[in-house]
Amino acid sequence: MLEKLQQLEEHYEELTKLISVPEVIANQSEWQKHTKALAAIEEVVLSYREYKQIEANIEENEELLASKLDDEFRELVETDLAELREKKEALEKHLKVLLLPRDPNDEKNVIMEIRGGTGGEEAALFAADLFKMYTRYAEANGWKVEILSSNYTDIGGFKEVIFMVEGKGAYSRLKFESGVHRVQRVPVTESGGRIHTSAATVAVLPEAEEVDVEINPNDIRIDLFCSSGPGGQSVNTTQSAVRITHLPTGIVVSCQDEKSQHKNKDKAMKVLRARLLEKAQEEQVGETANARKIMVGSGDRSERIRTYNFPQGRVTDHRIGLTSYRLEAVLQGELDEFIEALITTDQAEKLKKVDS
Repeated sequence: MLEKLQQLEEHYEELTKLISVPEVIANQSEWQKHTKALAAIEEVVLSYREYKQIEANIEENEELLASKLDDEFRELVETDLAELREKKEALEKHLKVLLLPRDPNDEKNVIMEIRGGTGGEEAALFAADLFKMYTRYAEANGWKVEILSSNYTDIGGFKEVIFMVEGKGAYSRLKFESGVHRVQRVPVTESGGRIHTSAATVAVLPEAEEVDVEINPNDIRIDLFCSSGPGGQSVNTTQSAVRITHLPTGIVVSCQDEKSQHKNKDKAMKVLRARLLEKAQEEQVGETANARKIMVGSGDRSERIRTYNFPQGRVTDHRIGLTSYRLEAVLQGELDEFIEALITTDQAEKLKKVDS
């Protein structure tokens, strides 16, 4: 590990010098490439430098303890040494995490798809609750939310809603939300007051740029139709809604939220690129790693990941066994308790693989 850290520090110093060279500055694309590479390793290099400084301080204190000291000063040195060793141990763990292979999608924007599952109207209402939850979480992080496609029900739920979350690190924070979310509560549509169990599925896809996924125009069929509102009510007499079918994979994407046919097409293409990237990555994982699943989940949309129990006011994440009795706060977007625990578990699993 120390050898790798030393190499990264040397590379960091090379890049620091390189971005100050006039010829590199004049070539903006090259300069941006180097500054991006510099930013990617900056945290690990600064942490390594702190680690080396702590090691030097430990060595200095150990030499002091080997000399003749009065009792009071010896006690101070021993206390300082104990604190430094604790810091060194914590920093070693932190450096191991920083050296783990990074998910190339972590800094990307996110396309999220929420669909009402089993439970009819109640499932659609729960899908709307999840959409509000993620919207509030995004707002708390200073991220922008844009609806790409939606299909409302008559009483305000969502049969389906697809939206983009734009912001630094959005995918790294939201990627473990994929799966089946289950709700247990008395539906507003239930007159008998019985508790029902309903579900909604969430899919989290990294946004795919055109450079990530190349789509041959001959591989897609574009159909135009009139958009409609809840319950099939017509809201547009012009053919502004767009349906795109990717012929080789059979993936179909529809978008009708905008009045402009051009805007609907752009939004539908964003979703299509994200789904094609997801498909390509799933195939790659299947080929290279025998479709292995990390402990916190594979992102499989069929996997039940979390239950929201209203009578008991609790939320349970089944992958990591974490339960919180702050249901209302969670639905208001206070998700960090779960997200931090999922990230930590994922890192711990990866570290086990590295150490084994």
